[in-house]
Amino acid sequence: MELNNTFLESIKRLFLYYKTLGEKAIEQLEPEQLFVSVNEDTNSIAIIVKHLSGNMLSRWTDFLTTDGEKEWRNRDGEFEDTIKTKEELMAIWNKGWDCLFNTINALTPEQLSQIIYIRNEGHTVMDAINRQLAHYPYHIGQIVFYAKMLKKNDWDSLSIPKNKSGDYNADKFSKEKTTKHFTDDELNKLK
Repeated sequence: MELNNTFLESIKRLFLYYKTLGEKAIEQLEPEQLFVSVNEDTNSIAIIVKHLSGNMLSRWTDFLTTDGEKEWRNRDGEFEDTIKTKEELMAIWNKGWDCLFNTINALTPEQLSQIIYIRNEGHTVMDAINRQLAHYPYHIGQIVFYAKMLKKNDWDSLSIPKNKSGDYNADKFSKEKTTKHFTDDELNKLK
């Protein structure tokens, strides 16, 4: 049971970390840059956010009791360019994340082995969480990369800056060994 508690705490921190990375990338952009698409087959950051939120609302609403692919979800519509402002974009972003965190925060260790369904395929709750923990960082990475491209040389690094690995490691190894979640330091750095 202790391992399951540790898992739940870890995934909460990881989801928060990736949410924060996405937000810090979005904050660096001018509002109009959120809607840039470099070609017909590329999604803008706004569309990526819309898709993430749609997925979150579908997957995490009634998580333990209904299929993760809700009948009311319009996945294809998530890729239509309908968001017009940064404020609307952030409201959609927060709606998805709020749904996720409300569900995750209510989970108990005993529920991690329960079977839930996504598109009629059974997953343990733990596997379903891991599935989303792979999906969301994939898209957050797209947001960060896209934002970095749009900002060009005016980008504030969200990780170890280029050519600064030695300094970063020297700082880490100058401290006593400790056991903590890696996101503790990373989230403080992103504030």
